[in-house]
Amino acid sequence: MALDTNHSHADQVTQNLSQVMQQVEQLALDAGRDQTSVRVLAVSKTKPLDDIKAAYQSGQRAFGENYVQEAFDKHHALSELTDIEWHFIGPIQSNKSRQIAETMHWVHSIDREKIARRLSEQRPEAMPRLQVCIQVNISGEESKSGILLEQLPVMVELVQSLPNLQLRGLMAIPAPQQSYEAQCQVYQPLQQAFLELSKYDRMIDTLSIGMSGDLPAAIASGSTMVRVGTAIFGARDYAH
Repeated sequence: MALDTNHSHADQVTQNLSQVMQQVEQLALDAGRDQTSVRVLAVSKTKPLDDIKAAYQSGQRAFGENYVQEAFDKHHALSELTDIEWHFIGPIQSNKSRQIAETMHWVHSIDREKIARRLSEQRPEAMPRLQVCIQVNISGEESKSGILLEQLPVMVELVQSLPNLQLRGLMAIPAPQQSYEAQCQVYQPLQQAFLELSKYDRMIDTLSIGMSGDLPAAIASGSTMVRVGTAIFGARDYAH
């Protein structure tokens, strides 16, 4: 596949990605952690293929999508990039689960038994297990997806019982907070739950928290994967 991209915008994506990587590495060091301990998930929802290609050429491999049809289309359009890693991070409707099961490498938004079971049943046998995170609603907002922390043990047991899913950790999208201290406070119970889980299962190694607005607090709170979109790709609308 020819990876020709619009040079000026491609260069901007490359520069932005480099700056984000440097920022994340520095924040990890500031938190007393290894500088390579936090992965960047490039959130490419609504972004054109050329932007993804530009980031890929710069070494980025993990890309996050929120919308099933868009994720499905991009997966097929870029199928020759065999080491690209697609992460689904949006809410999942049961009638769309098959497309996710057949194309994605990771799903961060498991929050219902029905969806977990469908993804496992619909995962093709020839593919590796689907790597999944359970989404937790840590702000108690009724409008937000995710289970409550007290429901976590039951959901963990369920996911671990499903043959085609591999539980990797937890994901959360908290309500915006006004200060670094408040952000850390919201993350603290989730970090504790993650540490407890990871003690008993060495495959549980992913705490998917942190976006552009709260990277320092998320990384100080143990994030191993941050989701960054606009800071990498700019605020460009999707153009077919």
